[in-house]
Amino acid sequence: MALTLGTGPLARPSTGQLNADLWSVAPAHALFLHPLQERIRGMSGGRTVVDTTRAQLLHETGLLPRWYLPEADVVPGALQPSDTRTTCPFKGEAHYWHLEVDGRRVEDVAWSYPEPVDGCPQLAGLVSFDLDRLDSWWIEEEQMLGHPRDPFHRVDARRSSRHVVVRVGGQVVADTRAPVAVFETGLPARWYVPESDVRAEFLEPSDTTTECPYKGVASYEHLTVAGRRYEDAVWRYPEPLLEARPAAGHRSFDGEDVEVEVRVAG
Repeated sequence: MALTLGTGPLARPSTGQLNADLWSVAPAHALFLHPLQERIRGMSGGRTVVDTTRAQLLHETGLLPRWYLPEADVVPGALQPSDTRTTCPFKGEAHYWHLEVDGRRVEDVAWSYPEPVDGCPQLAGLVSFDLDRLDSWWIEEEQMLGHPRDPFHRVDARRSSRHVVVRVGGQVVADTRAPVAVFETGLPARWYVPESDVRAEFLEPSDTTTECPYKGVASYEHLTVAGRRYEDAVWRYPEPLLEARPAAGHRSFDGEDVEVEVRVAG
């Protein structure tokens, strides 16, 4: 996210300063390709179908970063050519591939740019997959969560002494002087309240979960205040990843009629 989305320098941010006129020479749609050092593996049908230490990460304006992997590091014969073609004005004509392993076929699951347009990074010889259509992806010995991480993206979870009051429809549902602030690249600060400082009588369980590759798996709760239900207005990370570990045992709030007031402790 840090380079091509939000406030990143390749996203033409509305804030921040640079000591050069980058935009007089940079294209409106930027592409940046660079190598990764991790070992990356993709699994399908119980088999490893791609295994590489030569992955490349493509950053593209307005899009999440995407892996491009050497075709040579895909199991020989697993990629079968498809007749499908699409055209990207910034990369060229994409040729699609089916994946066939042990009689199992996943159609149009990958694509490549054998002849990238002028100015595009060197994508020839690389293939990108629709990651969700394989069974799992592994980075070294850890299973990928969500989407590929952006090495320029950062999450800092900081314990704070600020006074945080959360109101929903004017009713105080949480009040703490010991919050955790989560600062994440390109996103507004989020304030997490210790469970002991949240009024549990307003909470109802929800089946909703989301995955963040930087913070972990979030579970959600509804709020019911004055007879009105606010869907999935509360979330927490029961087992946060390392960067967000201080937020364990805390809840955060957002949504319609949710007011998070933050005061400097005094």
